[in-house]
Amino acid sequence: MKKFLDFSLKFMRILPQRFLLGTVILWLATLNLMAQEKRPGLYQRVMNGKLMQSKLVQKFISSEKDSTRSAGFVVLPLLGYAPETGLEYGLSGIYNFYIDKSDTLIRTSSIVLQGSLTTKKQSNLKLTSDIWTKDNDYHLISEIRYKDFPFNFYGIGDQTRKADKDSLVQRLFRLRLEGEKKIVKNYYIGLGLIYENYEYKDEAPGGIYDWTPLYGKEGGKYLAFGISQLYDSRNTNIYTTKGYYARAVYHYMPDFWGGTNFEGGRLDFDLRAFFPLTSKLTLGLHATYDEYFGNVPFYLFPQLGSDEVMRGYYPGRYRDKTLMTSQAELRYRIHPRIGFTAFMGAGTVYNKKIDFSSLKPSFGGGLRYFFDLEHNSSIRIDYGMGEKRPGEPRQSAFYLSLGEAF
Repeated sequence: MKKFLDFSLKFMRILPQRFLLGTVILWLATLNLMAQEKRPGLYQRVMNGKLMQSKLVQKFISSEKDSTRSAGFVVLPLLGYAPETGLEYGLSGIYNFYIDKSDTLIRTSSIVLQGSLTTKKQSNLKLTSDIWTKDNDYHLISEIRYKDFPFNFYGIGDQTRKADKDSLVQRLFRLRLEGEKKIVKNYYIGLGLIYENYEYKDEAPGGIYDWTPLYGKEGGKYLAFGISQLYDSRNTNIYTTKGYYARAVYHYMPDFWGGTNFEGGRLDFDLRAFFPLTSKLTLGLHATYDEYFGNVPFYLFPQLGSDEVMRGYYPGRYRDKTLMTSQAELRYRIHPRIGFTAFMGAGTVYNKKIDFSSLKPSFGGGLRYFFDLEHNSSIRIDYGMGEKRPGEPRQSAFYLSLGEAF
């Protein structure tokens, strides 16, 4: 117990302020569950009290699954500070549910809302949904997003330098609608529609963004029509321990608006496999491929790095026409409420031909708190590390997220 406390205190000191409140919640929940088997006296009296035995509290700490197949809901606070944003504050919440509780094989549907504002009048709002109908006959995906927020631009390619960091403000509106229909067992085909509109403002003229010739530098918009194919044999879509997932999507963007607005295509592959090594240990494998065709504006170039793929890299530190990634993750569920992970991967971006010698590493580990046992929904903390370029510190990042990486 003492070793866990010492590690936790060190971890809290180095965690960015942006994630502090959510991490405290997760840390306390972990501490309580570990102490349950260590301190039978005072601890048990507290745990047996009316407050701790209430339905609301038990929903988040009990080791027993809710037999009513009820919905699950959790909200995490967001609080941080950066010179370019000032004070940032907001919330991130997820609601998991079944469309039909009587269907014991139906997948979990979810609605996720994320939003933050800053004292410099910036905003980042996102609402997504992932819906599975009765018998999993239809799979419906939607996203609506508005973003008026600063980000760092480093240039194009896989050899950008930290010293070239240039601060920009991106204004983005996105609407995404997708629907897939089950044709035979585990196999779906679908259609999709995406509309995006980008605008940019250079906060510090004279930097790399100013003097690099970029197509679509002032922003642009496009409307994409897509077709998808999906094979999905996973035992669950939230915390998978067995099965395969393979999805291919092609989008065509016609020339509706002319100018530097994008006209072309996009091909996207997402492949996953899960193998149960023991009753508590799972190996997950994941590979992605994302390529654009045509005269592609820079703002559509796939970016290496996120809280799901190539953890440890700032999103957009490396970007180009094509992105290729792979990762493996070991997931150990030591307790119904607590899990640990270790992951490693490799990936890169490129223009015409991949250079395997330039593959960039990604590795790290994380902690999971399962706030909803019925849907196996988790709060996720990961620490990822990437490459160390000459004259630069090793790239790394903390992540506080809802749900598994893949």
